Amino acid sequence: MSPADALKRYFNHETFRGPQEEIIQRVHSGEHALVIMPTGMGKSLCYQIPALLPATSEHDRTDITLVLSPLIALMKDQVDALQDKGIDATFVNSSLRRHEREARYQGIAEGQYRLLYVTPERFRKPDFLDVIAKRQVRLLAVDEAHCISEWGHDFRPDYTRLSDLREILGQPTTIALTATATPDVQADIVRQLGLTADKIRLYHEGINRPNLELQVKDVWDAEEKEQSIVDTVDRWLTMTETGSGIVYFTLIRTLEEFSERLAERAVDHVCYHGDLERRRRRQIQDDFMSGDCRLVLATNAFGMGIDKEDIRFVIHADVPGSMESYYQEIGRAGRDGEPSECVLLYDQRDLNTQMEFIRWSNPDADFYERVYSHLKNDQEQIQAFGVEWLRERLCHRQRHDRRVETALAMLQRYGVIEDEIDLSAVSISGPLPEPLRDEEIREAKLMRDQKKLYALVQYVQAEGSRVDFIHNYFGVPR
Repeated sequence: MSPADALKRYFNHETFRGPQEEIIQRVHSGEHALVIMPTGMGKSLCYQIPALLPATSEHDRTDITLVLSPLIALMKDQVDALQDKGIDATFVNSSLRRHEREARYQGIAEGQYRLLYVTPERFRKPDFLDVIAKRQVRLLAVDEAHCISEWGHDFRPDYTRLSDLREILGQPTTIALTATATPDVQADIVRQLGLTADKIRLYHEGINRPNLELQVKDVWDAEEKEQSIVDTVDRWLTMTETGSGIVYFTLIRTLEEFSERLAERAVDHVCYHGDLERRRRRQIQDDFMSGDCRLVLATNAFGMGIDKEDIRFVIHADVPGSMESYYQEIGRAGRDGEPSECVLLYDQRDLNTQMEFIRWSNPDADFYERVYSHLKNDQEQIQAFGVEWLRERLCHRQRHDRRVETALAMLQRYGVIEDEIDLSAVSISGPLPEPLRDEEIREAKLMRDQKKLYALVQYVQAEGSRVDFIHNYFGVPR
């Protein structure tokens, strides 16, 4: 079976997009690749199809493609979609009950499954290491590869162990994939994989989407924002029966304010944010994907799993936090190749909100030390009263300060504490990691995040081609 045969048989497509076929041929022949491709343009096919092709001579029937992904929320959807196509795939993550996990481990050990999705944190588990040692990993796919890099916008400490993990797996052919990576991040990905630039080929698609019209509109108050949103909705949705749109907001309270404004003008829409109950979020996403809801007002929580072809516009009603976030979110528009708008409504005052977010996302070393000390010495109070108890002692009861949540999330990522939502059974399982107690490292991270926001301001002020600006920022080859 050839790549083209697999594409048609399993995915019902006649032709590949861009360099997909070349990438597939490269990794199937045992050579490494770094793929930077906009969201929704088919990155996953670059490792899914090689997993389905006949094994090369050095592999046997027990080989498997191992996919590392940080996105637990998407694994089930991805595996369900593959299984619906008749592809033998599964996942193992913390959402499984013990008996489910053990059953899947048994299946893996017995040679089932062509594709296995796990988080990098799974390699901390001795039972997983025992099971995966029974299989030959033909291809290691590192999804969301920007998480490897401390220069990236969603750093995951366990991704920095990938060189060691590749050693454990027998140095398999590796493909790393992401939608966003600056030149610094690209170099760091290669280094963290334990490879050199001459051993891995870069495929960088940039945002070569001529159907997208990138716009920046200066606005001075909420009324101007409201009118801009309504004008765009009228232009793309009111006069047609197809297509859909997304309006992104930074704060839930701002989203709700604009929802009330649009409701008063009889603009039909739904709202999506992280405070909604999980079942409600799923229902909204399903309704949006089916076309039952054509307009959604959302925070950046709305994005994972959104692969809809006819999104005619993406509006940023507030300034995003970085070029990386902006680039990912506008990439959801116009995937069918038809004309679409990406509109950034720029109010300079919104920068204050993002600067506050950056401060919350970057606690200093002293703050991490104090959080760690409380977790170690005040477990009884924390288990009884949770995050609010910590915030009262560390943030002077500032209700919107989220440094405690950031610190807890990073301690979870480093494996110092378990992922306990309410901290009712929290316990310390290791020392405070050096990167969290080194003030120079913390200051450098803060500076990088501030520079990312400044790059977005430069994008707003750019007088030339906005596509050229994006390509220069992300180092897209000319």
